[in-house]
Amino acid sequence: MRNERTTYVARAGVIAAVYAAATLVALLLLQGLAWGPVQFRISEAVCVVALFTPAAIPGLTVGCVVANLMSLAINGTGALGLLDVVFGSAATCIGALWCWKFRDKTKLALLGPVIANALIVPAYLPLILQGLGYYTIPFTSIALDGMYLPMYLFGVVATGLGEAVVMYALGLPLASAMRRFGLFKD
Repeated sequence: MRNERTTYVARAGVIAAVYAAATLVALLLLQGLAWGPVQFRISEAVCVVALFTPAAIPGLTVGCVVANLMSLAINGTGALGLLDVVFGSAATCIGALWCWKFRDKTKLALLGPVIANALIVPAYLPLILQGLGYYTIPFTSIALDGMYLPMYLFGVVATGLGEAVVMYALGLPLASAMRRFGLFKD
């Protein structure tokens, strides 16, 4: 019993560290694509680990909290950045729970993080961006300042597409490789 609990906590810790580190690498390499209105966060592919172990649920959640706290310091979002810490981490937790629940149907399971992030992140992101004094649709000069509903709808589409690309183009092959190499077998 003690060994199982220790293994669970160790797995959760390693998953948290991998997620946080991958998120911070994405921030450094992709900058505005990892945070902001597009949300192409390659570290979200790590969510596929929830297909293999329930330890991924707290691991991914804690990893997201750590990454978002570090982002708060790096990006200087101040108190508004706490919205991302709380709600962004909740979205990751919900996505991980969905993955675990539907682990026998991989393609359906990977839809969980897509839906959770697409619906939750755009709900608070406009508040953070407006608090910083801007909101322009990336790669355009279209400003949506003060227009919450269009900002939210743009965020749902942009975040959903970004998350779907990450989960299916990166996460699906990662899950296949993990199965092939027998990772997380007890």
